[in-house]
Amino acid sequence: MFATTRWTLVLAAASQSASPERRDALEQLCRAYWYPLYAYIRRRGHDAYAAEDLTQGFFARLLERDDLAGLTREGGKFRSFLLTALGHFLANEHERNRALKRGGGQVLISLDEPHAEDRHVLEPAHAESPDRLFDRQWALALLEQALRALAEEHAAAGTQEVFVALRPFLTREPEAGEYATVAARLGLAPGTLAVRVHRLRERYRQLVRAAVADTVDSPLEVDAEMRHLLAALSPA
Repeated sequence: MFATTRWTLVLAAASQSASPERRDALEQLCRAYWYPLYAYIRRRGHDAYAAEDLTQGFFARLLERDDLAGLTREGGKFRSFLLTALGHFLANEHERNRALKRGGGQVLISLDEPHAEDRHVLEPAHAESPDRLFDRQWALALLEQALRALAEEHAAAGTQEVFVALRPFLTREPEAGEYATVAARLGLAPGTLAVRVHRLRERYRQLVRAAVADTVDSPLEVDAEMRHLLAALSPA
C-alpha cells in the first residue's frame, strides 16, 4: 500500500479548511526544499537580499494563506507544484508588497543550514539555466534528506561509528586494501565489512526512494521521478 505522504496530505487538505497536520506537512516540505527555490531565483537575476526576501515571501504566502486551494497539482509532483506556484508569485510580485505584507518581516521558516548565499557562491559559474539549477539542487536536497534519515537510524541503533566509517562507500568503490584497513579498525572481517556496505547502500537507496515518494501523489510516479532525479545529477 502506498503510504500517505506529507505531499498527499497537503493535497488532500488543499480545498478544505487549514488543519495543523496540513500546515506541519507543508512547513516540513518547505523547509526541506527552501534552497533549490532560492538558487532558482538567484539564477533568474535577483541579488542575494532580494532572492532571500522573495523565497521567504513565497513560503510565507503558502503557509499563511489558503493559496493551495486555487493551485493546480501539476501531475501531483511537489517539485512541479512549487516551481509553477513560484512562477505565479514572481510574476505578480510588486515592490509595495515586500517585507511587511509578507509576514511583517518575520522569518517563518528557520533554517539549520548555513546561509543560503554561502551555498550559492559555490554553484558552478557556467550559464546553467534556472530550471536546471533548481532540478539539481532539488535532487541534492532529496539525497541529503535520505542521508540524514540513514544517520538517524544508526544513531538510534548505537552504530554511529560504523556508519561514519562506511558512509564514504555509499557513493564510491573502495580503493585497493581500503576495506581491509577499515575492517581492522572496526574489528570486522573484510568480507563482513563488504556485506555491511552492500546493506548500507541498499538502505540508502530505499530512503532516497522514500524521500521521492514523499513528494509525489501516486506510486506510479515514483519511478519517473527517480529517473528525473538521476538525470538532474548527471553532467549537463
